[in-house]
Amino acid sequence: MRLILNVVWLIFGGLWLALGYAVAGVILCILIITIPFGIAAFRMANFTLWPFGRRLADKPDAGAGSLVGNIVWLVLAGWWLALAHIATGIAQCVTIIGIPLGLANFKLVPVSLFPLGKRIVDVDDPMAFAAR
Repeated sequence: MRLILNVVWLIFGGLWLALGYAVAGVILCILIITIPFGIAAFRMANFTLWPFGRRLADKPDAGAGSLVGNIVWLVLAGWWLALAHIATGIAQCVTIIGIPLGLANFKLVPVSLFPLGKRIVDVDDPMAFAAR
Protein backbone atom coordinates (compact mmCIF):
# COMPACT_ATOMS: atom_id res chain seq x y z
CA MET A 1 0.00 0.00 0.00
CA ARG A 2 2.91 2.37 0.76
CA LEU A 3 4.27 1.92 -2.74
CA ILE A 4 0.94 2.82 -4.33
CA LEU A 5 0.50 5.87 -2.08
CA ASN A 6 4.07 7.02 -2.76
CA VAL A 7 3.66 6.70 -6.53
CA VAL A 8 0.35 8.57 -6.50
CA TRP A 9 1.90 11.16 -4.16
CA LEU A 10 4.84 11.63 -6.51
CA ILE A 11 2.60 12.15 -9.53
CA PHE A 12 0.01 14.40 -7.89
CA GLY A 13 2.12 16.86 -5.95
CA GLY A 14 5.21 15.31 -4.43
CA LEU A 15 7.46 16.09 -7.36
CA TRP A 16 6.70 19.80 -7.51
CA LEU A 17 6.92 20.15 -3.73
CA ALA A 18 10.32 18.42 -3.75
CA LEU A 19 11.40 20.80 -6.52
CA GLY A 20 10.37 23.70 -4.27
CA TYR A 21 12.57 22.37 -1.48
CA ALA A 22 15.42 21.80 -3.95
CA VAL A 23 15.17 25.37 -5.25
CA ALA A 24 15.20 26.65 -1.68
CA GLY A 25 18.25 24.46 -1.01
CA VAL A 26 20.14 25.85 -3.99
CA ILE A 27 19.32 29.43 -3.05
CA LEU A 28 20.30 28.85 0.58
CA CYS A 29 23.62 27.24 -0.40
CA ILE A 30 24.76 30.42 -2.14
CA LEU A 31 26.01 31.96 1.10
CA ILE A 32 28.35 30.04 3.38
CA ILE A 33 26.39 30.92 6.51
CA THR A 34 23.13 29.49 5.13
CA ILE A 35 24.55 26.15 3.91
CA PRO A 36 23.08 24.23 6.90
CA PHE A 37 19.64 25.51 5.86
CA GLY A 38 20.30 24.38 2.30
CA ILE A 39 21.22 20.91 3.53
CA ALA A 40 17.99 20.82 5.57
CA ALA A 41 16.07 21.81 2.44
CA PHE A 42 17.64 18.99 0.43
CA ARG A 43 16.85 16.52 3.24
CA MET A 44 13.22 17.66 3.21
CA ALA A 45 13.13 17.39 -0.61
CA ASN A 46 14.15 13.75 -0.24
CA PHE A 47 11.45 13.18 2.37
CA THR A 48 8.83 14.98 0.29
CA LEU A 49 9.49 12.76 -2.73
CA TRP A 50 8.67 9.50 -0.88
CA PRO A 51 6.97 10.25 2.50
CA PHE A 52 4.84 7.17 3.12
CA GLY A 53 6.69 4.62 5.24
CA ARG A 54 8.94 7.24 6.82
CA ARG A 55 8.45 9.62 9.73
CA LEU A 56 10.17 12.55 11.34
CA ALA A 57 11.62 12.13 14.81
CA ASP A 58 13.13 14.74 17.09
CA LYS A 59 16.89 14.71 17.45
CA PRO A 60 17.66 14.35 21.16
CA ASP A 61 20.81 16.44 20.85
CA ALA A 62 19.12 19.41 19.13
CA GLY A 63 19.58 22.51 21.23
CA ALA A 64 19.33 26.27 21.09
CA GLY A 65 21.07 26.35 17.71
CA SER A 66 18.15 24.50 16.17
CA LEU A 67 15.71 26.96 17.70
CA VAL A 68 17.57 29.97 16.32
CA GLY A 69 18.06 28.20 12.99
CA ASN A 70 14.36 27.39 12.75
CA ILE A 71 13.49 31.06 13.23
CA VAL A 72 15.89 32.03 10.44
CA TRP A 73 14.50 29.22 8.27
CA LEU A 74 10.95 30.44 8.85
CA VAL A 75 11.87 33.88 7.56
CA LEU A 76 13.98 32.68 4.61
CA ALA A 77 12.05 29.73 3.20
CA GLY A 78 9.63 28.10 5.63
CA TRP A 79 6.59 30.26 5.17
CA TRP A 80 6.30 29.84 1.40
CA LEU A 81 7.00 26.11 1.55
CA ALA A 82 4.25 25.78 4.16
CA LEU A 83 1.90 27.71 1.88
CA ALA A 84 2.76 25.31 -0.96
CA HIS A 85 1.86 22.34 1.28
CA ILE A 86 -1.41 23.96 2.31
CA ALA A 87 -2.40 24.83 -1.28
CA THR A 88 -1.51 21.36 -2.53
CA GLY A 89 -3.31 19.71 0.39
CA ILE A 90 -6.49 21.66 -0.27
CA ALA A 91 -6.35 20.80 -3.98
CA GLN A 92 -5.81 17.11 -3.20
CA CYS A 93 -8.66 16.96 -0.68
CA VAL A 94 -11.16 17.93 -3.38
CA THR A 95 -11.36 14.30 -4.50
CA ILE A 96 -11.99 11.29 -2.31
CA ILE A 97 -8.89 9.51 -3.63
CA GLY A 98 -6.74 12.54 -2.87
CA ILE A 99 -7.81 12.92 0.77
CA PRO A 100 -4.96 10.74 2.19
CA LEU A 101 -2.50 12.75 0.12
CA GLY A 102 -3.97 16.04 1.29
CA LEU A 103 -3.78 14.93 4.91
CA ALA A 104 -0.14 13.95 4.39
CA ASN A 105 0.50 17.44 3.03
CA PHE A 106 -1.08 19.01 6.10
CA LYS A 107 1.17 16.83 8.30
CA LEU A 108 4.22 18.25 6.49
CA VAL A 109 3.29 21.88 7.25
CA PRO A 110 4.88 21.99 10.76
CA VAL A 111 8.14 20.48 9.56
CA SER A 112 8.24 22.79 6.55
CA LEU A 113 8.13 25.67 9.01
CA PHE A 114 10.66 24.25 11.50
CA PRO A 115 12.83 21.45 9.96
CA LEU A 116 15.98 21.75 12.07
CA GLY A 117 16.28 19.36 15.00
CA LYS A 118 14.43 16.58 13.13
CA ARG A 119 15.61 13.41 11.48
CA ILE A 120 13.92 11.12 8.96
CA VAL A 121 13.42 7.55 10.17
CA ASP A 122 11.85 4.41 8.73
CA VAL A 123 8.49 3.49 10.24
CA ASP A 124 9.44 -0.19 10.42
CA ASP A 125 12.65 0.46 12.39
CA PRO A 126 11.90 -0.50 16.03
CA MET A 127 14.79 1.63 17.32
CA ALA A 128 13.94 4.67 15.18
CA PHE A 129 12.50 6.74 18.00
CA ALA A 130 15.05 5.69 20.60
CA ALA A 131 17.61 8.27 21.65
CA ARG A 132 20.77 8.03 19.58
